[in-house]
Amino acid sequence: MRGALSTRSVIRISGDDARPFLQGLVTQDVLHAKEGEAVFTALLTPQGKILFDFFLAPQGDGFLIDVDKAAAEALQKRLVMYKLRAKVAVTLDTDLIIAVGEMRDPVVAFSDPRHEALPARAVVPRAAVPPAEEDYDRLRLELGVPEFGKDFAAEETFLLDVNYDALNAVSYKKGCFVGQEVTSRMKRKGEIRKRTLIATFDGAPPAKGADILAGDGAIGEILSGRDGVALALIRIDRLKSAEAAGAAFAADGKPLQFSFPAYLERG
Repeated sequence: MRGALSTRSVIRISGDDARPFLQGLVTQDVLHAKEGEAVFTALLTPQGKILFDFFLAPQGDGFLIDVDKAAAEALQKRLVMYKLRAKVAVTLDTDLIIAVGEMRDPVVAFSDPRHEALPARAVVPRAAVPPAEEDYDRLRLELGVPEFGKDFAAEETFLLDVNYDALNAVSYKKGCFVGQEVTSRMKRKGEIRKRTLIATFDGAPPAKGADILAGDGAIGEILSGRDGVALALIRIDRLKSAEAAGAAFAADGKPLQFSFPAYLERG
C-alpha cells in the first residue's frame, strides 16, 4: 500500500518549549520522542473525552502533527489558546501532506505506533501522489483500529471506549495531562464498560449510528464501515449477557458477528 491520505493535514509546532508544552497537555509521553519515530496521542476535555487525536513526529525543535483534516484548524487554534507564554509557534502547513507506504524523500517518516500491521506513514511535500484512502481504511477496519473523524467526533467518547489504551495513545506514568484524573480513575476501576469491536456481515454496512440489537435490547452502535466489515462500540456487560443467552445480533436488520481486535484482551 502506497499513497496519500486526503483526510489528513499537517500542523507544525516549533520552539524552545514545544516538548514541555505538549507534555503537559497530551495523553502520551512526548519528552523522549526521537526523530524517525512518532507518538500517537490525544488531547482531552477536562472530563476525559477526546477532543482530537493525532501523531506527533519530532522534527528539529518541535514536531509535525498528523491530524484529521476536518479538525486541523480547530486543533491549531486550541494549541494557540493553551500556549500562553510558552515559547512555541503553531501553524498549519498546507505545503505538506500525509501519505502511507514507502515514499521518496519524505520530510519525516515513521512506523505507525498503534499497530504493527498498519503501513508506515510519511509527511511529504504536496505533489501528485495517488490516493490510498480506501485501501488504508479497509485495513484499519479489519484490524479494529478506530479513528477520530471517521468513527467518532469531538467530545463524544472516552479513550478506553475506542481502545486507545491498547493502541499506545496514553501513558499512565508521564504525569499530568488534561483529563488525566478521569482517565486514570477509569483504568484503576478495572472494569471497562465499553469497547470498540470488529463487526462482520454480508454486503453493505449498516448505517453509522445504527443501534446494535441482541433480541429486543440494544448493546451498542455501528461506527464506520465498508462492505463486510465495520467497527462497533459495544457495552461489554450487555454483550456477555446476550452471548450467554444465545441471542442473535443485528443492526438495520442485518445479522452481525463480533470479534475482539487481536491487540485487545477480552475482559
